[in-house]
Amino acid sequence: MIDTPVTLSILLPVRNEVLNLRVMLRILNAALVVPHEILVIFDDEKDASIAVVEEARLSFPGVRPVLNTTGKGVAYAIRAGVADAKGERILLFAADEVGPVLAIDDMLALMDEGAEFVSATRYAHGGRRLGGSIAGHALSRLANWLLIHASGTGLSDSTTGIKMFRRADFEALSRDAKSVGWAIAFEMAISAHLLGLKLGEVPIISIDRLFGGQSTFRLVPWVLGYFGYFATAMTKLPRAKRPPVSIRIPAGT
Repeated sequence: MIDTPVTLSILLPVRNEVLNLRVMLRILNAALVVPHEILVIFDDEKDASIAVVEEARLSFPGVRPVLNTTGKGVAYAIRAGVADAKGERILLFAADEVGPVLAIDDMLALMDEGAEFVSATRYAHGGRRLGGSIAGHALSRLANWLLIHASGTGLSDSTTGIKMFRRADFEALSRDAKSVGWAIAFEMAISAHLLGLKLGEVPIISIDRLFGGQSTFRLVPWVLGYFGYFATAMTKLPRAKRPPVSIRIPAGT
């Protein structure tokens, strides 16, 4: 893989992930056939995740640690990852979600068929969400339901953090480096509509923190952080020329 040009860069923002990250790195490298790299991005040089990355590199040379020095949080981490990525296609991923790994090939297939922005979905076409915070689950469901019915978005799960896009589109997709939590993925979904990109969607079975660990979800900050993007979607998407969404349902779903 070292001599083969990387076509897919997977970004894993982490904070003291140990068991989840160790399992995820093994599964990703076992499941993916395309030439890829996995960038594990952390904010602190003392992060417990670093030892896991160094251990994994002995078996998987495509795994690389990236120190984010631009600011704290997921949005800054993703910017640092994109800046360091070698692949033309970027996949945002969460280190604690094993189930969506099975959807990566289908997301790549939609990109091969012409999609420019592909989102996973937990809420349509056989997708499911299991575990995690009850409050977070309820808010995500409600936000996506309102978006679909009030703004007319073609994506059934704009808030999921599992997104694939072209590296060249990143700056246009995300302009707010200070977004809270995974709100950057929500911003990107809205921007993809407004930019008129060809959209794709693949169902996933999301299992939040199957192997434990501490979630970064905080009710009030996240609600406030997502609200601005939600307001943008409700005001701008109804007037935008929204592209159709290509759906790819994995066999057996």
